[in-house]
Order: sequence, then C-alpha cells, then structure tokens
Amino acid sequence: MFTLNQIKEAHAQVKSGADFPKYIQDLSALGILKYITYVQDGHSELMGANSYTLTSDARYVPLKIADESAPEAFKEYLTKHQQGQSDYPTFCKQAAETGTDKWITDIAQMTCTYYDKAGNEIVVETIPGV
Repeated sequence: MFTLNQIKEAHAQVKSGADFPKYIQDLSALGILKYITYVQDGHSELMGANSYTLTSDARYVPLKIADESAPEAFKEYLTKHQQGQSDYPTFCKQAAETGTDKWITDIAQMTCTYYDKAGNEIVVETIPGV
C-alpha cells in the first residue's frame, strides 16, 4: 500500500506540467490506479487495488472556483503548464479562475479529465508515455 510520504516524495520531483508523465509513472509504480485532485485546496483522493484509498491534506489556502467555466482559457493555461511555462501553484490558481473544480487522473486508462463545478467535462486528455 502506498503512503502519503511516498506521494509527497514523488510530487516533490514535479516542477512544471512537463514533469507530469514521469510523475504518473512514479505513482503507478506505487500502486495508485486513479486519483482525484480538488482545485479548491489541492487535496487529493488516491485509489489503489482492493478498494484501498488515501486522502491527502489540503496543499494551500482555499481558492475560489469561478462559477462559470472558461474551457478555452483553461486549455491555453494547461498547454502552457505542460510546456513548463508555469509552476503547480500558478496552474491551480489559473484552473480556479477558469472554473475548473477538479481533475481525475486514471492511471490505468492513462487519461486526465478536468471538470467544472457542475460536473461537466472541460478537457479529456491522454497522458503521454515516458
């Protein structure tokens, strides 16, 4: 079973969105199958085999999630983040400003899906292999 300390160690290696594929590989090696990250405070629910779940602590002061989503602006921020042009805290602030409430990373399916407050999909992307 994975621990919060193992997850923190893996996350400490992430400097920008460009590091995301390697991060996913590290989480997979720990046995994480899927996780949900909540933009409001950065906490995550992590799921592994045999219904094992773990919830991380909040990572930052709560952000206000915009009521209206702005998918095109979010996609632009996401692209820049994946190119290494922003750090994680900046990306989370941008996600909140554009109405992104959470994302679900499905490691088995190698997808990351971003949702607004109403539960509508904003972006579904395939996680590139490492």
